[in-house]
Amino acid sequence: MAAFDHDAHLTHQVDYRLMAGGFVTLFWRQTILEETIDWLIAHGYEVVRLDASGWMGEADLHRDFARSLDFPSYYGRNLNALNDCLSDVAVCDYGTSPEATGLVLVLTGYDKFAVRCPEVAQLALDVIADNSRSAILVGHRMCCLVQSDDPNIVFKPVGATAVEWNSAEWLNARRCPE
Repeated sequence: MAAFDHDAHLTHQVDYRLMAGGFVTLFWRQTILEETIDWLIAHGYEVVRLDASGWMGEADLHRDFARSLDFPSYYGRNLNALNDCLSDVAVCDYGTSPEATGLVLVLTGYDKFAVRCPEVAQLALDVIADNSRSAILVGHRMCCLVQSDDPNIVFKPVGATAVEWNSAEWLNARRCPE
């Protein structure tokens, strides 16, 4: 299911818009995130939610990824091991169903973790982006939706691609508290 419909750029499908600019997308408003998730679920995507707001360190990230994606018991609980296991998830060895349209990782409260562990937070997104690109090359879609309570959060490019705001909140004015 890697290829999108030839006219996806004209029909502006949600999944196409999310992945066209990169595989990691920022969200601020919870309602827009939930609408996006609902659309993805309705179109056959498997959604895995991870609440990063309580992660105090790298060990918490690894614990939740391992549990949520059924990583093997030998998982090394470091960023290199995360990369290795996500490469297996990308080819549907575990953690996702090959029958699904794709896998969507949803990281909520990620800004709180990024404040506590900025380098790990950045590198984890980079690992996800790299493996999402690999997934699509073998016929499986994979992307990451990153929710932030900080409307001004910025990450360095991941997977050699900038982390951008979703299309509904792309303008700074759309992220001003009401």
